[in-house]
Amino acid sequence: MTTRTNMQLNWPKLEEVPDILAELASVQMHAIQTSGNCIRNTTTDPYAGIHKEEIADPRPYCEIIRQWSTFHPEFAFLPRKFKIAVIGTANDRAATQVHDIGLHLKTNEEGELGFEVIVGGGLGRTPVIGKTINKFLPRHHLLSYLDAILRVYNLHGRRDNKFKARIKILVESMGGPAFAKLVDAEWEAHTKDGSLTLTDANFDKASSYFTEPDYLSFDALQVQSDLQQQLNADKDFANWYNQNTVAHKIAGYRAVVISLKAGLVNGKYVPSGDISESQMDALADLADEHSFGELRGTYQQNLVFADVQTNELYELWQQLSELHLARANINTLTDMIVCPGWDYCSLANATTHNIAEQIEKQFDDLDYLYDLGDIRLNMSGCMNACAHHHTGDIGILGVDKKRRALVSD
Repeated sequence: MTTRTNMQLNWPKLEEVPDILAELASVQMHAIQTSGNCIRNTTTDPYAGIHKEEIADPRPYCEIIRQWSTFHPEFAFLPRKFKIAVIGTANDRAATQVHDIGLHLKTNEEGELGFEVIVGGGLGRTPVIGKTINKFLPRHHLLSYLDAILRVYNLHGRRDNKFKARIKILVESMGGPAFAKLVDAEWEAHTKDGSLTLTDANFDKASSYFTEPDYLSFDALQVQSDLQQQLNADKDFANWYNQNTVAHKIAGYRAVVISLKAGLVNGKYVPSGDISESQMDALADLADEHSFGELRGTYQQNLVFADVQTNELYELWQQLSELHLARANINTLTDMIVCPGWDYCSLANATTHNIAEQIEKQFDDLDYLYDLGDIRLNMSGCMNACAHHHTGDIGILGVDKKRRALVSD
């Protein structure tokens, strides 16, 4: 599982790739625009639509962007790859500030819905925090304004040097205000109030893809009483509940984070973010049983059941434990974001899994991890920063091209 909430299949035989793509297409999955100098998949909060602090559900806007950007003829060959993220809460669980475009749902003084638009974020060789170029963009202008940003980038982004071709370099070189002026000029001259202007019908259609499931009503006091008894009776379950579940906007439900950071299982290290086909099959069945058939990916390389009844949590925990997917370590030191390193990637300068394994062996006591508190450790095997090592409390970067060591950044 990747920080773009995608799934990566390693070691497929080249001759089998067409069959893999065909099978994915049969279940409405694909690999479109997961590579190349194009607009990549739009990401969002794994708790989108269920978090009680949410201003509005960001998923319909992600869908609108997806439909607009997929196979877009003008933006199929940009100077470099381009990534967009959308969130609806103050807590940024999608790393929007290090995206080419980050969109934060906001309301203005009149109560109208719109976006703060952040442009020019990115990591890699030149880590940059994005700059706000529009503090409040009315939502019906979303696509026309994005189109203007991409037009400016397509026209002025460097194509002579791939290391300086990302939009972050363009925004940094001219400054946020100057870049914003170019975008506004392009927007006013070509796209504003044109065919890309969104209507209520557009929003209603996009929202129709994300209807609420058939939530049940519960006796809140009884549910809480039963839960408390289970928590008191089983410390391991209580640890998992406290670390791996998240409050839900609907009373009687919780979101469950499935840790893909199992560490050592039967003495063998399981790489961070990895999951087997048998575990995926089992999770699909559990999603049907406990979470309306839906399974979500997270920026931290974990998975989420978004809608689990509180009175089913204990049973689910037991089922996940049997699959080695119930480690109660979310947001702890061992909940590491780790890229595959040179075991899988030809760009890497160093291995990563061997270092992660040593960290796991050193910090294997959950009580000690809880005493340390929330710590984000991210580890990348090269300067491309696929594991976002710049954003961690502790960042580890492989830099030795002779493959002798992995050193702390």
